[in-house]
Amino acid sequence: MNDLTILKNIVRTGWVSSVNAAARTARVTFKDKGKTIVSGELKVIKSPPFIPAKDVTQQTEEKGGGSGDAAFETHAHNVTISPWLPSPGDYVLCIYIPTDDGDGFVIGGI
Repeated sequence: MNDLTILKNIVRTGWVSSVNAAARTARVTFKDKGKTIVSGELKVIKSPPFIPAKDVTQQTEEKGGGSGDAAFETHAHNVTISPWLPSPGDYVLCIYIPTDDGDGFVIGGI
């Protein structure tokens, strides 16, 4: 592959075709340049979620009802916070290391 072709393929957009959550990778389908290409496994960049207080169970704010009924008493719910992974069908932005067989990464959704 010549240098110009490599540079033109550094940043690409496509649709996620499959996800391996355990490995934090995804395959992406690119439908540009006159043909459809499915990538190899691309690593999904870590995108740590915002956590307001570290090492503390995250909960919704306490809310109370006004009826006095037990179903509406003041309560809170635990919140599960997970890092983002794309889902099949998501439109994503990918970046490749500019070498002939460079690894690629999914850097976020569009």
